[in-house]
Amino acid sequence: MSLPDEELLDLRFCDLGIKLEGTPIEDRTALLWRQLERRHLRVRPHCWLSDEWFSPDDVPGIAVPFYLAHPRLARLERRMMHEVEGGTHRWCMQILRHEAGHCVDTAFHLHRRRRWQRVFGLASRAYPEWYRPRPYSKSYVQHLEAWYAQSHPSEDFAETFAVWLNPGSRWRHQYKGWPALKKLEYVDELMGQIADEPPRVTSRERIGSLPRLRKTLRTHYKERQTRYGIDEPELFDTDLRKLFSDDSKHTRCESAAAFLRRVRPDLRRRVAYWSGEFQYTIDQVLQEMMTRCNRLKLRRNLSERRSKQDATILLTVHTMKFLNNGHRERSL
Repeated sequence: MSLPDEELLDLRFCDLGIKLEGTPIEDRTALLWRQLERRHLRVRPHCWLSDEWFSPDDVPGIAVPFYLAHPRLARLERRMMHEVEGGTHRWCMQILRHEAGHCVDTAFHLHRRRRWQRVFGLASRAYPEWYRPRPYSKSYVQHLEAWYAQSHPSEDFAETFAVWLNPGSRWRHQYKGWPALKKLEYVDELMGQIADEPPRVTSRERIGSLPRLRKTLRTHYKERQTRYGIDEPELFDTDLRKLFSDDSKHTRCESAAAFLRRVRPDLRRRVAYWSGEFQYTIDQVLQEMMTRCNRLKLRRNLSERRSKQDATILLTVHTMKFLNNGHRERSL
């Protein structure tokens, strides 16, 4: 893994030569199994490396993204997408518990039950390419970013299950008075019903495993960047002129584009934290802002602190506009 990025990007997935064994994912999978065992659930999701996170239909297992198997690949992921999804222990366990929800559903065909359908909706509903989240809704648990429980009934169940499974969760207290509490209570009751039962589906197939993937990393990242990018960037001219200046008396001040470029990583992290949006998407909004600043010949005329504060607000506003116009479906 000593290749420079440009050479690494030309490798195919099947040629990476990496394994899950001996990585932190192996330990975290074992921890997930212990958490399931403590709840008397006999499902033991098997994990394998693939190009992204997912749990296939009809297979109670979890595909784990390749970049979590090697620090060099994690660095490439951060360079290409500005974040490493599941890259910390806490974040990884959140996703694993979410995927375990899909596995338990698959193993026992839970989504076929009438009451499951009354509580969560029809799992047969087509997955939308976009969904419009309601950030302040109390009908859903808040677990993964971007209010993911709102995207589809199956994701609503998986998110609710993940909150229920978490040993440190005080869900009865946290969701007291929320309609989402009824979903958690139903999951608690349902898991009691299948406790100690053998799974009905026990397939150990590995869909989309790394050795079967002939695609290069370069093609993979181009596809992801297209998926999570901005299709029709907003025009920011009016707002940017409020934040920066095109007055000739400020010609010796730092250019607005240079300022935004300098504080770009911090702005991106802050807005990602509050909006739940992909850092890659936020970065596209920032890039459009910098492009417009250059064309308008804008310069920073306020203090560093004030400019950074106002830029954070402006970036958040335009990111939320994108979010409220329809949020792209994640692949979990």
